[in-house]
Amino acid sequence: MVSWEELPLKNLTTVTEFLLLGFSNLQDLQLVLFAIFLCLYIIILCGNITIVTVILLEHSLHIPMYFFLGVLSVSETCYTFVILPKMLLNLLSVLRTISFTSCAIQMFFFLSFAINNCLLLGVMGYDRYAAICHPLRYPILMNWRACRLLAATCGLSGFLISMVGTTLVFILPFCNSNKIRHYFCDISPVIHLACGNTYINEMIIFICGVLVLVVPLIFICFSYVFIVSTILRIPSTEGKRKAFSTCASHLTVVIVHYGCASFVYLRPSSKVSSGKDQLVTVTYTIVTPLLNPMVYSLRNRDVQMAIRKVIGFGKFSQKTT
Repeated sequence: MVSWEELPLKNLTTVTEFLLLGFSNLQDLQLVLFAIFLCLYIIILCGNITIVTVILLEHSLHIPMYFFLGVLSVSETCYTFVILPKMLLNLLSVLRTISFTSCAIQMFFFLSFAINNCLLLGVMGYDRYAAICHPLRYPILMNWRACRLLAATCGLSGFLISMVGTTLVFILPFCNSNKIRHYFCDISPVIHLACGNTYINEMIIFICGVLVLVVPLIFICFSYVFIVSTILRIPSTEGKRKAFSTCASHLTVVIVHYGCASFVYLRPSSKVSSGKDQLVTVTYTIVTPLLNPMVYSLRNRDVQMAIRKVIGFGKFSQKTT
């Protein structure tokens, strides 16, 4: 491929906006998709807001496990807000344009919150390891200063790595097609529209993807090896059940989130398939944020009791007034 610096100036036509073509081949189903995605988005917002509200109001949930769950819920609410409103508008619109700057901003914030979620899931795995494997040292290992520092580190790392990835994409010249075969500005479909040789940029982005996805996942796997080993040594059946139940919700979210994200980002660019990517991306941009509050509220007795308590307190307050 010819380097973009070597192209004649008359052949360079700078792209000022992109066309988002995601789901455009499903014209007959677009109203149905709009209704489905709108309902899911409302459920995501209500679920995550409920989780955050209950954690803030219920004193019994003021422990590291639920602190990180609250941070994750806030992050996933922002994460979906970056993508879904524009996608919903596009499903009702014929002209699905997004400006060059808006595309870069969308990619930056999407990657920031996505990376933050990956790192938070790793921290939540460490929290479960400390709670189950080192219960006596747990208050020291996961004190509030350490929790805030870990949460802040995840957020800052997300923004910094996202800035690197977004910059590597948008410093490239875009002088060919402006048609993004996706429903938002993701890395692979956008960088494939760039002119010239993108090999080095893609390699650096791939290395960042490995650091963000593989390293935390390996850390989580090692944590759960020690967790399972410790749980199996618990003498009582009830103790084993309770320990496993505190990990089941986290593991469910980890498997779905890391599995889908790894499928999209940890593979050669030549293997990109826009149709499959859109389907898998729907899973970790819509299903995972939906899964998080559903799993943690349906499977977690403490959260269920806290929700009932908060709702009951609200009804009591209304009666007394």
